[in-house]
Amino acid sequence: MEINDLTPAERRVWDAFPRGEGVDFRESPDEDAADGASWGPGRTVRADVLRALLVNSPSVPGQVAGLKIKGAKIIGRLDLKYAAIEAPMRMRGCWFEHKPGLYGARLRALVLTESFLPGLTAATLRVEVVLRMSCCRITGPVRLAGAQISGGLFLQGAVLGTPGTPDEGAQEPPLQLNHATIGTDVIAFGLTVHGQTRVNGATVGGQVNLDDARLLAPGGTALHAETLVVGTDLRAMRMEARGRINLTGSRIPGQLNFAYARFVNPGGVALRASSCVIGEVWLRSCERLQGGVNLRRSQFDLLHMPPETWPEQIRVDGLTYRTLAPHLPAEQRLPALEREESGYLPYAYEQLAAAYRTAGDEAAARTVQLAKLRRHRHTLPRHARVWGLLQDVTVGYGFRPLRAAGWLLALLLVGSIAYGLHAPRPLKAGEAPDFNAVFYTIDLMLPIIGFGQESAFAPSGWYQWLSYLLIVTGWILATTTAAGVSRSLQRQ
Repeated sequence: MEINDLTPAERRVWDAFPRGEGVDFRESPDEDAADGASWGPGRTVRADVLRALLVNSPSVPGQVAGLKIKGAKIIGRLDLKYAAIEAPMRMRGCWFEHKPGLYGARLRALVLTESFLPGLTAATLRVEVVLRMSCCRITGPVRLAGAQISGGLFLQGAVLGTPGTPDEGAQEPPLQLNHATIGTDVIAFGLTVHGQTRVNGATVGGQVNLDDARLLAPGGTALHAETLVVGTDLRAMRMEARGRINLTGSRIPGQLNFAYARFVNPGGVALRASSCVIGEVWLRSCERLQGGVNLRRSQFDLLHMPPETWPEQIRVDGLTYRTLAPHLPAEQRLPALEREESGYLPYAYEQLAAAYRTAGDEAAARTVQLAKLRRHRHTLPRHARVWGLLQDVTVGYGFRPLRAAGWLLALLLVGSIAYGLHAPRPLKAGEAPDFNAVFYTIDLMLPIIGFGQESAFAPSGWYQWLSYLLIVTGWILATTTAAGVSRSLQRQ
């Protein structure tokens, strides 16, 4: 590139580059780079001029060279494929005619804040310091697959993709970060993506911040983040997700915070976080998920999810959590387990009971265990349900032992009154002990106790049928009580 071929605008950039000085072409600090197509020659710079500067990198002794321009109209394609650029590149509020080509390039720093681009091709890019695309408007795909950024990636306020397409979930993903490595943080609060955000296999050393983001891929996958590894937290408070959020196999040691977020994927899965290992999962103050949720085989230390947030279809087979918040009565938590797509899952009830025990709420844990057995009863053959129903009604499967005492007292009262009013005749006159209606009734009901009353007296008429009823119900109560208590002790 000959310096004599430069336009006045290009000469300003050329002269400022060796000293790292800035060139501001803007007419107003608040102008929109999306209007750059109409900018005149006074602020137009050819991409070939920028490439010549960056590749040759002229410098002045004692000065740090660098590209620092604002509000430029860059025509042509900025092709830096495989280039090693030592000077930092800062192009703020610029308009690009073609998508820059940075495939395999090595850069010191790249700043494109508030710029307008038709896309960015930068797979396997290496950036030593930082990549900033804050408040950018990028209509085409941003290809950063396999990129390595030693510092942070900044996308806050950016708008990626083209809205209003017939199926935003079917187009090429506007943001592609699969298998990228980010040394510190991904700051993307307020980000809007019309289409899929793909970060499969990516590794982020710090946090991912998607607060107030809008991920819009109706009918598709809004966030595809399988096997994502995050160093601290993934924040997505107040996020709007239209399409599936897929975090399968992710590792997040801190918080996965979806507080106040909105998930919309009717007819499909709204949130899939199966086979994940996460410290804390927060879905506080969220609307009910519009779509299913899949948390199978995941491990959480804390799951904060109110009952009203659970959707109509859930999959929680193998889900493990130590603490469930907020702490609520078991009766409010149990209906969610009945929505399991696979049907009755004993483990889901055992896990919920374990969480209540961890919180020191033994009464709630027993309520969950009782609900588990009642649900199991409905899966048994009809003849087996009868025995289960007897155990439930009498002693609550061993979790309500006072019920048996209540039944026994009621029967004792009935028998004592009936036989007190009409004492049975003695079998052997003159040899029978004095009749006692209370102990006679106890003799009938409790087969392991004998006071000599039953063998000495014989009722007649309907009193004889009452004695048969007391004997049968006594045996049933004794047997079901023993079976229920034994089962309860085994669980302990």
